Amino acid sequence: MTIALWCVLAAALLPFPFTLAAKFSKRFDNANPRRYLDQTTGWRQRAHATQLNSFEAFPPFAAAVIIAQTLAHAPQAQIDALAVGFVVLRIAFGLCYLANLATLRSIVWFGAVGCTVALFVVSA
Repeated sequence: MTIALWCVLAAALLPFPFTLAAKFSKRFDNANPRRYLDQTTGWRQRAHATQLNSFEAFPPFAAAVIIAQTLAHAPQAQIDALAVGFVVLRIAFGLCYLANLATLRSIVWFGAVGCTVALFVVSA
């Protein structure tokens, strides 16, 4: 299995640490977790937003890796580098979100989106 495919797995699992962070509280109500998450504030609210954004970012990234690697047979070294870049940037995105660093978070978000777009470009 290639590095890029391992990165797809990593990206698929990436929302869950942020989910756990958002739910980490004595007041967490597992009987109605969505209501609890809707009422969170501060870093827990940002952790919840991070997990939602991570779920949103995953499908285009996974598709880009699969297309670049399986269908287009793009250079594997480029695919691997872009996939690693995506995962690293998504981790940085989450940490910036938790730390409430909005401008840096947005810059990192654009970088991760750029990695996904670049995977499609190398497939052309």
